[in-house]
Amino acid sequence: MAPPLGKAQGNARGNDRQGSGTTRRSLLAGVAALGALGAAGCSRVATASTADGGDLLSRLRAQGVVRLGIAGEIPFGYIDRDGELTGEAPELAKAVFARLGVHRVQPVPTEFGSLIPGLDSQQFDVVSAGMYINPERCEQVIFSDPDYRMLDAFVVRKGNPKGLRDYRDVVAKKARFATGTGYAEIQYAVEAGYEESDILIVPDQVAGLNAVEAGRADVFAGTALTVREVVRGSRSAESTKAFAPLVKGKPHVDGGGFAFRSPETRLRDAFNAELRKMRESGELFRILRPFGFTEAEMTDMTAKELCRG
Repeated sequence: MAPPLGKAQGNARGNDRQGSGTTRRSLLAGVAALGALGAAGCSRVATASTADGGDLLSRLRAQGVVRLGIAGEIPFGYIDRDGELTGEAPELAKAVFARLGVHRVQPVPTEFGSLIPGLDSQQFDVVSAGMYINPERCEQVIFSDPDYRMLDAFVVRKGNPKGLRDYRDVVAKKARFATGTGYAEIQYAVEAGYEESDILIVPDQVAGLNAVEAGRADVFAGTALTVREVVRGSRSAESTKAFAPLVKGKPHVDGGGFAFRSPETRLRDAFNAELRKMRESGELFRILRPFGFTEAEMTDMTAKELCRG
């Protein structure tokens, strides 16, 4: 099973915008192509500055390129059918960093659980993977304000024969539960009373859909965006309505953003300033909308709020 949140770093999440043509093989091929892009250029970024607030933004402007830690997840960061890097996080990063005077982004692919360790070891400059902001991660890195908010949903068999609408239903009806490697949904299910050792951990949302279609799981949990996109074209599975998981007995809404090394507050603050302008002008939604995001998933939450839990 995946390590708990804060150790495996949870999940960014996302699904294919390419409709019924999605397969696990095509997703992995995209990740492989992303790896080829990330291999280009130097293998590490320059060492972190010890100056107050950091000088990474100045150095990025001087070199003209920022290296993005990407997890290879659709729609958060992936290679499209034309072999181009895209996704909500890379496209947003391109727009924000261009405003900051850095006009080229270079992807550095890794597994999701390796994003924060890779940032700490300076394999890349920024985590650009739509990462959920939570107290555990806030002890390790600093975050931009979230660019989206997200509820959960389930992949179930057509007609939802077990009537699974939230994690309490999964526990009460003893459903076979699956979710992705390092996903926050692991902890949500455990909090509802599901035995962690009984969770079927799969690599990604496509494998989760396959598990439900093949009858190896009754339900796969992911974000509402993940779920509604991955079931498109499925003849035997559907998505449930979005819902807020319970954390400490209260409905919880997640938000995802960009992660920076702790000393680099100048870069984080400059990033936030541009993000705020893009949110107010509507440009942020225009960038995210093609990847399946809706107006309901736009947010004015702050990283400070999410770091408090």
